[in-house]
Amino acid sequence: MAMHIDAVARVYARSLFEEARNAGGAEKLAEVAGELETICEIGRGDRRFREFLASPIIGTEDRGRSLRQIFANRVTDLTLRFLLLLNRKHRLGNLESINAALDQLVQSSLGRIEVDVITAAPLGDQQRQFIAERIRAALGQEPVLHASTDPTMIGGIRLRVGDRLIDGSIATRLGRLRTGLLTGGDAAVRARAARIIEDREH
Repeated sequence: MAMHIDAVARVYARSLFEEARNAGGAEKLAEVAGELETICEIGRGDRRFREFLASPIIGTEDRGRSLRQIFANRVTDLTLRFLLLLNRKHRLGNLESINAALDQLVQSSLGRIEVDVITAAPLGDQQRQFIAERIRAALGQEPVLHASTDPTMIGGIRLRVGDRLIDGSIATRLGRLRTGLLTGGDAAVRARAARIIEDREH
């Protein structure tokens, strides 16, 4: 499922995206994006590594030296320089969000868009294909679907495209119906009362 990506992460991701593409086109971009994803995977599986990246106790210079020792000759110079930049700016704790923002940029450059699909029950292949076709027709991009389930949903479907949530669940529709009835009903009662008062005054 897509994570929240803040404006700061988007700025850093855009900077890395442009620099990688200018340095070697789509091939270099794919290489750098793959390296950043691998580093994030290490962090997801290793709590100590995550703490090393984000800890305010470790000095910037000490962490910078450690980053060089860990990643020199293991990642491209561009990726290492980017990590060192994040370290100097105290943004290594945002690495996951930056990685997610970079992935969105890469997918978009390839004409693809990532879509989270949340349903009450797991989707079958035909349902996935149907949803993909509808999104493709609506957005003109090739969707990369990430399906998940939410047992609290009564039915229907929720789609998250980037930061935009498209909610078509039954629970949401019922909530809107209830709100509409309460709001509309209240307005109708007030209007009727106003008419009765007016009639009596005249």
